[in-house]
Amino acid sequence: MSQLPKPVVFVDVDDTLVRSFGTKRIPITAVVDKVRALHAAGYTIYCWSSGGSEYCRSTAEDLGIAHCFVGFLPKPQILIDDQHPSDWRLLKWLHTNEVDGFPDDQDENGTG
Repeated sequence: MSQLPKPVVFVDVDDTLVRSFGTKRIPITAVVDKVRALHAAGYTIYCWSSGGSEYCRSTAEDLGIAHCFVGFLPKPQILIDDQHPSDWRLLKWLHTNEVDGFPDDQDENGTG
């Protein structure tokens, strides 16, 4: 039986990779480390933000993890699909505080 490819991971910027206090931006180390680990494990990772693709890229560069991402995207504002995202059978949403459990609590296909 062939294995499914590892899931594609989309990582947000604000309050996921970094927290902002005034003009200071503080890395969320657990998530930055998880991005590095997922990249090393062969996951396909995109960085996205409502701040846009250049904001994503510059933040990832500041954090030293730009090489971990295959692309930098704005978050979608309109989604055209035949299914509602809640019906996507392989979609898993993780809060920033839950990142330590991924993918350790996954089966080898990353599907839970």
